[in-house]
Amino acid sequence: MKSVVQHGYRSGFSSICSPAARGIAAIALCCAAAIPVSAQPVGIPSMGVASAAELSPGLERTLGDAIMEQGRRDPSYIGDPDVLQYLTDMGRKLASHADTPADRINVFALRDPQINAFALPGGYIGINSGLVVAAGSESELASVVAHEIGHVLQRHIARGMTQQAQTNHAMIAALAGALLAALSGSADLAMGVAAFGQAAAVDRQLGFSRQAEQEADRSGLDMMIRAGYDPAGMVRMFERLESSSRLNQGAGGNVYTSTHPLSIQRLSDAQNRVVRVQRRPEDSSDAFWYIRAKLRIEQARAGQALRSAEEALRADTRQAKGVQRAAAWYGLAYSAWKRRDFDAAQQALEQARTDGRDSPQIAGLEVAVALAKGDGELAVKLSGQAVQRWPDSQGVALARIEALQGTGRHEEAVSDLQARLKTWPEVPRLWQLLAQSQERLGRASDARRSMATFYELTGALPAAVEQLQQARAMTRDFYEQSELDVRIRELRERLESDRALLERFKS
Repeated sequence: MKSVVQHGYRSGFSSICSPAARGIAAIALCCAAAIPVSAQPVGIPSMGVASAAELSPGLERTLGDAIMEQGRRDPSYIGDPDVLQYLTDMGRKLASHADTPADRINVFALRDPQINAFALPGGYIGINSGLVVAAGSESELASVVAHEIGHVLQRHIARGMTQQAQTNHAMIAALAGALLAALSGSADLAMGVAAFGQAAAVDRQLGFSRQAEQEADRSGLDMMIRAGYDPAGMVRMFERLESSSRLNQGAGGNVYTSTHPLSIQRLSDAQNRVVRVQRRPEDSSDAFWYIRAKLRIEQARAGQALRSAEEALRADTRQAKGVQRAAAWYGLAYSAWKRRDFDAAQQALEQARTDGRDSPQIAGLEVAVALAKGDGELAVKLSGQAVQRWPDSQGVALARIEALQGTGRHEEAVSDLQARLKTWPEVPRLWQLLAQSQERLGRASDARRSMATFYELTGALPAAVEQLQQARAMTRDFYEQSELDVRIRELRERLESDRALLERFKS
């Protein structure tokens, strides 16, 4: 496998997939083995009628939703609420300053130490944990997210899929077939992973031209400037990627710079554009450092990698100052919690709060430690205080719900969840937790309806329909049955529409 930095910001889904998925991806690649593929990135065709007809925005969204429905099951997917909220808030902040409006942007993280990021159909952007850990500042990370948003807004993915028709259509047909099996509701997990693996194969076939990469750079830089990030962060990230490429290539030459669009020209272009704009002082948010510390531990997991990650954090507790030092202690506390060394976790959290520092990430972890130690009442007390202080934190809100549920206070949990869902109706985990408390309270029909929304938000439409059908069978209320009939019909129509789109692309 090529070094990740050989692909600049995108080596694609190869870094997402589990070993099983990579094997299936290899099978998909064999479908196009007889068709020569140039090593050089291909060009971008005009955005004319052909592009719109072959990969419409509707189909692009269907592909993205279906891929992500399977992707959330992959072991490398990080569902941590602090991470998801931080990355998605950054993405949406950047996209709100774009010239072209974005229907939706969802940024997620993967447990992978390689420096990489990529864009998927439908406005999904994946960020490897290794990229966040390698970033020296928030503006460097924002430059990569903005670059990928540039690809989304310029519809480079859709346009790339419509070129080299025979090759790419063979690959995408295989992907469509796997997604159709998943949409049928009868596909098992292996088929779901197959769809994720097929996405890897398709992504590796799509190379962006220098023109497309430059377009994404320029639109991304404009977004950064308007959103208040230091534009020089893009230059620093280019230099960091270039340095990593040289280290990975060794003395044998830098194949990356000769075969991938990340080039001296792109670096020079960014440098020239940054010179012409007003520089901003680098001011990374506190959240950046806490999320970076958490992801350093997440990607290490165990063994020597974990010991190395902890040693790096310990070095920061000695050498860093302010929030960076506090974040290092938080990372050590998070690692201790994951190892179930709760006393060490609590001690590290106390160190993180030195000099009066605090954060929603620290507060949420403190609640989790209290719950793990069996002190539910303390967890409820701490979570109540944290919610008052950080009402906009999804991580704190979820810690509060888990504390209430852990102490059997399901009525309070339902009330709290219903209030939270008015603010965050598109957060699937909230609907799942709501269903759990409703089930415990004997409100089986309501629980099925909540789970249906959870499945709908995660793209599992057949499972959503099944939940609604179960809810309908549990009630004798005519009006409730009629309401459920409407929802079932709407979801079935969406399913048929999705199937029709995928069948067209498969053929």
